[in-house]
Amino acid sequence: MTPRRTPSIGPRGSSGYVTSEGVGLHYLEYGADGVSLLVVPGITSPAVTWEFVAEELARDFRVVVLDTRGRGLSDTGPPGSYTIPVYAADAAAVIEGAGLEAPIVLGHSMGARAVAGLGVLQPGIARAIVIADPTLTGPGREPYPTSLEDFVTSLHAAQAGATAGAMRPYFPTWTDEQLALRADWLATCDEQAVVESYANLHEEDFFSYWRQVLPPVLFLYGGTSPAVPADAVDEVRAANPEAEIVELRRAGHMLPWDDLDGFLAAVREFAARV
Repeated sequence: MTPRRTPSIGPRGSSGYVTSEGVGLHYLEYGADGVSLLVVPGITSPAVTWEFVAEELARDFRVVVLDTRGRGLSDTGPPGSYTIPVYAADAAAVIEGAGLEAPIVLGHSMGARAVAGLGVLQPGIARAIVIADPTLTGPGREPYPTSLEDFVTSLHAAQAGATAGAMRPYFPTWTDEQLALRADWLATCDEQAVVESYANLHEEDFFSYWRQVLPPVLFLYGGTSPAVPADAVDEVRAANPEAEIVELRRAGHMLPWDDLDGFLAAVREFAARV
């Protein structure tokens, strides 16, 4: 596989590759023991940007983090392939190809929508599901709080060689290391993949999947997240009353970046019971 741009900061995790519907997918693996945990990141988050989370979780799990198609070291998909069902199929391909037996599957933001789709379209493939601050956008709903223009502008800046400092206005609370990694790897995101995925955040209905996801399932959201506003939590609860719903009060949308200890504690506590 050839990345869209070769980053200068390499991952510490071990690389693996699978194929899903003819598209080559890359993933990073951490740890070797314990229950398997698959992470599906968001719209512009290559797998390596979750490394600081994966290394902590690897104390308890065998952790695999997916480069979603069109990001990181995964291949781009054909036009029209950046949808919830396709992303769910990609996650299933990694579960099978990496030999993850009854994993916990955790998705964040756009990845949370994909994981909800996995739970509905591939019932029984996961031991449990964690939906982390999904974008609740869909037909007839408010648009995603970050504009497509902002996504594309930051992507172009990264492709032009932006430094960590240039990323700070977008993520003012992140560490220098996190910003450097973001700047280095954001340029591996294919623009068409981002544009199509953003459109589908508004054209695909998250709730049509969410209300069908069977327990055990944890819905984790940030107390100040614009993606899951306070007035939407009651709808989330009513749509899937069997789900566990946990608020990270100190976090916004980027949960582990905003409150790593709280995020890890919530995931571990849920995992210990499933």
